[in-house]
Amino acid sequence: MKDIRNIEFHTGSKEELLPGFSAEFPYIATRVFIDQYIGRFVPWHWHKAVEIFYMESGTLEYCTAKEKWVFPPGSGGMLNSNVLHSTKALNGTGETIQMLHIFDVSLLAGEQGSRIEQKYILPLSAALQVEMIPLYPENPKEAEILKLIQEALCLKEQDFGYEIRLREALTKIWLLLFEQARGQMENQEEYDKNNDKIKEMMIYIHEHYDRKITVEELAASAFLSERECFRVFRSCLHMTPLEYMKNYRLQMACQMLAREGDSVTEIAQACGLGSSSYFGKVFREYARCTPLEYRKRCRKSSCKNKTLR
Repeated sequence: MKDIRNIEFHTGSKEELLPGFSAEFPYIATRVFIDQYIGRFVPWHWHKAVEIFYMESGTLEYCTAKEKWVFPPGSGGMLNSNVLHSTKALNGTGETIQMLHIFDVSLLAGEQGSRIEQKYILPLSAALQVEMIPLYPENPKEAEILKLIQEALCLKEQDFGYEIRLREALTKIWLLLFEQARGQMENQEEYDKNNDKIKEMMIYIHEHYDRKITVEELAASAFLSERECFRVFRSCLHMTPLEYMKNYRLQMACQMLAREGDSVTEIAQACGLGSSSYFGKVFREYARCTPLEYRKRCRKSSCKNKTLR
């Protein structure tokens, strides 16, 4: 199981980069320390892989463009494929740890076009109306699924038959989730074009964040007017395009500071944040510390993790 303490994006698709995820076995198990993210918040992102999770500690809020869910310790759920989302720790202090199975549905479906894919996988993974299947231990059926999620997380990669046993466990969980979501799947929902438009504009920012981006050219990247651009950002991410641009640049600055090497001035310029004095100001507002203090904290955390291994 991999410990995750920050978010990175894939260079090609601009989806979240999932460490250790491979085509030969498209699955990873992770333990995400939400409280160690800047602001105890995981910024907006998406990935083709489905995530099935269990809350080990702390209370987590999931946001999508349409809805919010709150998950206390002992609860969990399934976030569907390609759903744009962010998460936030709701408890002010203390650990907020989320344990996840993240996998491509091909792991369960087998060959493309198979009966299993057509009958049991695609009806759920492609259901636009099913963004999240929340699970709470107070409900006996949901408690059973939560128990299976925990048990599957305990499987060890070095054990004989691990891959087959894991696929068997995830298949059983998937079938129960399928039954759980039948009511939602029956409610047909028209495709929201805003979902594609916001992703196109996010990708444009991810590719050009190192230079000045005007709202006009950002809107043009998705064939929208400036007014529509503002509306889509407000509707999907609950912020303005300029706010998202600044936040994304600061996320990239955090990654660069953690890697060391470049000076604060070089990082400010590389992230499109202008002078080092302006960068220092907005970084303190974002991270509650200076860029150098953040770098020292990352260095200390890295040394601690190496010692623990």
